[in-house]
Amino acid sequence: MDRTELLLKDLTEAVGLAGFEREVAAMMEKHLDGFAEVSYDKLGSVVFKKAGTSKSPRVMLAGHMDEVGFIVKSVTKDGFVKFLPVGGWWGHVVLGQRVIVRTRKGDVPGVVGSKPPHELDEDERKKVVQFKDMYIDVGATAGTNVAKQLGVRPGDPIVPWSPFTVMRNAKAYMAKALDDRAGCAAVVEVLRRLARTKHPNTVYGVGTVQEEVGLRGAATAAEVVDPDVAFIIDVSLAHDMPNSTDEQKESLGGGPSITVYDGSMIPNPVLRDLVIETAEKEKIPFHYSSVERGGTDGGRIHMHRVGVPSLVLGMPTRYIHGHVGVLHRGDFDNTVRLLVAVIRKLDAKKVTALTK
Repeated sequence: MDRTELLLKDLTEAVGLAGFEREVAAMMEKHLDGFAEVSYDKLGSVVFKKAGTSKSPRVMLAGHMDEVGFIVKSVTKDGFVKFLPVGGWWGHVVLGQRVIVRTRKGDVPGVVGSKPPHELDEDERKKVVQFKDMYIDVGATAGTNVAKQLGVRPGDPIVPWSPFTVMRNAKAYMAKALDDRAGCAAVVEVLRRLARTKHPNTVYGVGTVQEEVGLRGAATAAEVVDPDVAFIIDVSLAHDMPNSTDEQKESLGGGPSITVYDGSMIPNPVLRDLVIETAEKEKIPFHYSSVERGGTDGGRIHMHRVGVPSLVLGMPTRYIHGHVGVLHRGDFDNTVRLLVAVIRKLDAKKVTALTK
């Protein structure tokens, strides 16, 4: 594995449910050791400061550390774990999947179970199984006290078990939590590359917390950074699978997406055009993206104080908010290339012009 693959492996395999992101932050610190100053806000977002040739403008790069997962609700008398979803899940993609319950006594493997298909009537077969009817089997048998022996208790985080895998197409990566550890990895790589080049600003790379449950860390991190301009680095929805329509163009290997609209933010048009012009000049492939529902950390960051010119850059990813996603290495590399090229242009004059 090369450096980028090791970075993605460390970040995606870390346990980082919303509210439990410390392990992910530690991985980001590990890969940025010696490259940036480190601080935290009081909600848990980590901030890496990389000084350039000027203290301002202050450029914020944000990737959220939290992943969708579950939390222990209760343990039945027979030792089965009942749980609640944390973040946006669809029941169809949960059943039969392996998970890890993070407890005070260590990680407990399990599998999501429900009523066997052999016992479902016709009406039940047509419905999505509700979370209240699912459970996690941690291997308990008669006489097993799951709470006492395994340490499982309400409030413990649960995440999918899905190790980082380089696919037979060596440019394709399969892993859990690519939403948004891919963005966190891009933050790390951009800061590392900026260590080798001049930039007329100060860059703050941020791993935010609790994006999947309401963009919460974005709000507190923006208070710490007080940015003059912001880039939100996230995944976008790949549309190159068999059930996609012709008008949906995002595909793996097609380059980063420039989000022109989502449910939480309309991007600054001057910043958007600057990024487009830079991509075209540098011959970096890109495409446009729009999301009618949902949003990103940009929804909070762009409304910080008097407003922050902001833009979302995404990496097309298949099967997000599931147990495993698929990402193309070229999209990651081109996202990093584009960000570095744009940041090198963002002096005080250029940033002032974004809002005049």
